[in-house]
Amino acid sequence: MQYSVETQDVVRIFKAHDKPVTALDKVSISIREGEIFGLLGPNGAGKTTLIKILTTLLLPTKGEAYVGGFSVVKESEKVRKIINLVSGGETPGYGILTASENLWFFSQLYGLSFSAAKEKTKQLMKDLDFEEYAKTRMSKLSTGYKQRLNLARGLINDPKILFLDEPTLGLDVLTSKKMRGYIVDWAKREKKGTVLLTTHYMAEADEMCDRVAIIDRGRILAWDSPLKLKENLKENVIMKIEVSSVQADFGFLEKMVGLAGCSQTRSIQTDTTTLKVIARDEQVLSVITAKLEEQKLKILGVNKAEPTLEDVYISLVGRGFEEQEAHVSA
Repeated sequence: MQYSVETQDVVRIFKAHDKPVTALDKVSISIREGEIFGLLGPNGAGKTTLIKILTTLLLPTKGEAYVGGFSVVKESEKVRKIINLVSGGETPGYGILTASENLWFFSQLYGLSFSAAKEKTKQLMKDLDFEEYAKTRMSKLSTGYKQRLNLARGLINDPKILFLDEPTLGLDVLTSKKMRGYIVDWAKREKKGTVLLTTHYMAEADEMCDRVAIIDRGRILAWDSPLKLKENLKENVIMKIEVSSVQADFGFLEKMVGLAGCSQTRSIQTDTTTLKVIARDEQVLSVITAKLEEQKLKILGVNKAEPTLEDVYISLVGRGFEEQEAHVSA
């Protein structure tokens, strides 16, 4: 089988305060042609480091990596001709240039002819629904339209492999949906190329990806289709328990036998904590509720939940993405 992207035991070590820090630890993945592949994990898991290696912006410390059949180390120039990279929150060009001028500028870097660049620029702005801003300076665009311009810039050269690093970071719901839909259309319906998507939004990966790999602390923990990964949790019991406190001590959960993992979501606004627990059997849930009652905590609700990709992550590492982080509900 031909793979668009393949890594073999890739290691990347940085130095921090004269001490080695392993950002990637023997990462091996293979992405098929035409596939949307998700790399999921919290901030600092190693997602962006891997993207930088695959896009020739960073060398691996050890291991091999191939994109389009070319070595990212020995054949970096060939790799760069067939890829593009879009990063969430990244400035998509030059502020004094208009949206169309920015796309024109990048089209020339890729060697497009006058007619091809003009047609491609017009088509991308139409597809991503920002034609009315063609003559607006990039610095004047909203965050959402800057990211649409960023995606258009990433597609200006018709890449065979498109790398998307947190592409919907900081975007509103409607803009995120628009971008996800366009990416899926580009990769699947139009069959234009392969996509490697990094994200920590589980629903985004579930909606878009053919397969996903879950990464934490530089290591790949599991990879398969979202459906199969979630099916692996069918034998467990997943419950949400809402408690009326954000100050309660839930340390007892760490040592509890029969608990596959748990996460906490705290709301300062409502002074509540929602525990999500993944248990081997329902008896464990009785023990948890008894422990909560011992602390004189009011249990506001207990509800069974269907498995999600974040539950898969929790079951693998024992904690959630927002473990012990207080936040204000929207």
